[in-house]
Amino acid sequence: MGFKTGIVGLPNVGKSTLFNALTRTAAAQAANFPFCTIEPNVGEVAVPDPRVRVLAEIAKSKETIPARMTFVDIAGLVKGASKGEGLGNQFLANIREVDAIAHVLRCFDDPDVTHVEGRTDPVADAETIETELMLADLESIERRLQNIVRKVRGGDKEAVQQERLLKAAAEALEAGRPARSVAVDTEDAKAWKGLQLLTSKPVLYVCNVDESDAGEGNAHSAAVAALAAREGAASVVISAKIEEEIAQLDADEAAEFLDELGLDEAGLDRLIRAGYDLLGLQTYFTAGPKETRAWTIREGTTAPQAAGVIHGDFERGFIRAETISYDDYVAHGGEQGARDAGKLRAEGKGYVVKDGDVLHFLFNSG
Repeated sequence: MGFKTGIVGLPNVGKSTLFNALTRTAAAQAANFPFCTIEPNVGEVAVPDPRVRVLAEIAKSKETIPARMTFVDIAGLVKGASKGEGLGNQFLANIREVDAIAHVLRCFDDPDVTHVEGRTDPVADAETIETELMLADLESIERRLQNIVRKVRGGDKEAVQQERLLKAAAEALEAGRPARSVAVDTEDAKAWKGLQLLTSKPVLYVCNVDESDAGEGNAHSAAVAALAAREGAASVVISAKIEEEIAQLDADEAAEFLDELGLDEAGLDRLIRAGYDLLGLQTYFTAGPKETRAWTIREGTTAPQAAGVIHGDFERGFIRAETISYDDYVAHGGEQGARDAGKLRAEGKGYVVKDGDVLHFLFNSG
């Protein structure tokens, strides 16, 4: 189950520097987990989670495989992208394919780095891109409404539902609000997702600051945090320059470098985790002598659905899931200890998997 976060931003905001740091970090991790760069602008990175190593040590696993996030470096954007300016059409096509948007904003002042608008104003930059996406959505909605007129008149249930949702989105957009601000009922969720509206995707604002502001941020990043709070979005502070340097160091050197800067962890770790949280993702584990592996699922996933992430046959033939919480697995020294202490539970089809569950699935292969 792949989850993609698209990295977007205006020219000269540090987007490429950040993506290059991500991909170099990913390349360095290649020895530890299956890594591939599908295209030059797509990279996979491990989700930082110390629990994987702890479980692997207890289970004496030969291999350790963390959860992964995919980041896509999306073509640069300029004003007028919704009308095809610059690489507008390519930008809009790429952004439809991602699950969330990491919007890199320039939160540093540097006279040597030209800003496309001639000033540093990250909130205005965010609004520029949001406006282009909203205009593209409105155009798409108008076209789709015209295309389903005949079906709606004929009483086609799907078309009637689609028309209702498109009109709700149009109303929000015309009021200057993104489509993600629309409250969608559970029964409409699948149809809503099928609309593939650009502004319905969750947004993470990435505040690219100077090295000196990497710890606490600055006035620019504070303004972005306020914007994110108003929108129900998320924000994270990061210094692309620092991340670029860290990406070229080994683990010990990186830890020493971060310590010298007074930072607890790399900004990329915060970015990856923020992307994970933004998408409503969580992790469950499988652990044994062969491998310990972290599996990514959405919050609210049932045991059979979680089994299906490993293999479709596991979901189809699901019988039950032997479940141990992470804390119990660690406290009792592994599966046997947890079983002896009565901490292993047999869960059926209705069980909703919790973050950190260590699972073993029983299924009918016939």
